[in-house]
Amino acid sequence: MTKRQLKLGAVLTPTGGPGHPYSWLDPEIPGDASVDIDWYIQYARLAEQAKFDLVFIVDSQFITPSSPPHYLNRLEPLTLLSALAVATDHIGLVGTLTTSFNQPFNVARRFSSLDLISRGRAGWNVVTSGDAGTAGNYSLDEHYDYATRYGRALEHVEVVKALWDSYEDDAFPRDKDARTFLDPSKLHTLDHRGEYFSVVGPLNIERSRQGQPVIFQAGDSEQGRDLGARIADGIFTHAPNFDAGAAFYADIKGRAAAYGRDPEDIVVLPGVSVTVGDTDDDARELELATQLADNDFDKSVQELGRPFGWHDFTRYDLDAPFPTSALQHAERSFYTQAKKITDLAVDRGFTLRQTVEALNAPKKSPFTGSAVTVADELQRWFDGRALDGINIHIGHPAQFQRFVDEVLPILRERGVVREDYEGNTLRDNLGLPFVENRHTRATRDGIAPPPLPGSLSATV
Repeated sequence: MTKRQLKLGAVLTPTGGPGHPYSWLDPEIPGDASVDIDWYIQYARLAEQAKFDLVFIVDSQFITPSSPPHYLNRLEPLTLLSALAVATDHIGLVGTLTTSFNQPFNVARRFSSLDLISRGRAGWNVVTSGDAGTAGNYSLDEHYDYATRYGRALEHVEVVKALWDSYEDDAFPRDKDARTFLDPSKLHTLDHRGEYFSVVGPLNIERSRQGQPVIFQAGDSEQGRDLGARIADGIFTHAPNFDAGAAFYADIKGRAAAYGRDPEDIVVLPGVSVTVGDTDDDARELELATQLADNDFDKSVQELGRPFGWHDFTRYDLDAPFPTSALQHAERSFYTQAKKITDLAVDRGFTLRQTVEALNAPKKSPFTGSAVTVADELQRWFDGRALDGINIHIGHPAQFQRFVDEVLPILRERGVVREDYEGNTLRDNLGLPFVENRHTRATRDGIAPPPLPGSLSATV
């Protein structure tokens, strides 16, 4: 068996995502970094030199003037990743696309194209869109409710995966002497009629060397966890401490097993904040100074509206009790996050001001300290099955460089992180199995491919 090793992802949000309104003031970050392809190429190559498994591009399609700097002005994920594909050789390229406001055929075609351009390094982060305002950009009066969002997501992903299997791997003999380009028996029409989508197919692009792009999912609600356990190869999440991380890890792996999957075929990658100092005390001082410099109460009040469907909290008296009625505006937005904020305020009897201050208060990351301390803690989480890997937000470039130069060598010496890339695809490097074409498998086993979830027809 291949030895289990810590996987590494780099999240590229150069001018600062939620909660980081001023990180773009760092002199090492150009003010236009979020739309500067040279910046992305530079850090994708740095991550590749450090043998990271992937870079991850987040996305959403609705903004207000209160949105964080990176969200206000950024490149579309797959266009960006296609550029990175020809500027790198090994690192995985993962982008966010929503199932709520895209059609399966287009998603399948775009990711297949990225997978071929990158020679098997593409990954899709599946989301259902929490920014409810996005609906208004797609001719809808309101966003889908939770049940519809996740019902659509499951059917959407399964349709995309089926489209990716339109061609078997040996469908193109390309025999010039026999004047035979395609073996038509290896081409399969989908003819899917479901609750949310109707797709005839087939897809007009062949599979890549990894079979299918790697599917990731990020969602902490019950529906989100269940969807991830059912369809994802990798899970993006957040864990504030070891116990929470271990509980989430066990929950996802258990759900995957309940769906008949091998739990080892799904990797859990929480996003982490890392601060490396000369000593533990030095690192804590750096962490505190960085957080305080990136803290703005007024902007936080405005940004608090995002999980609540961009509800305007500036209309309330800051020193009155937290307005719990605002939770109703989150029902078609980031409800799980909004509910946690509301419960915090109610449980502690907070005013709106106190709630924002509590959310804004400096947080001590588990991964802050000297290089040895950070390496020890990462290994503890890894060995304790609280994670399979990490997603590091490249916030301040100097800190990312310290992690690469000081922490990774320690983990490599211990055998926790690999010395070099083991394979040529993202699946290879994440230790995930090649996805066999469903029609090839069905022919070999003498059975018909199973119907897709939500299918209204007897055959696929």
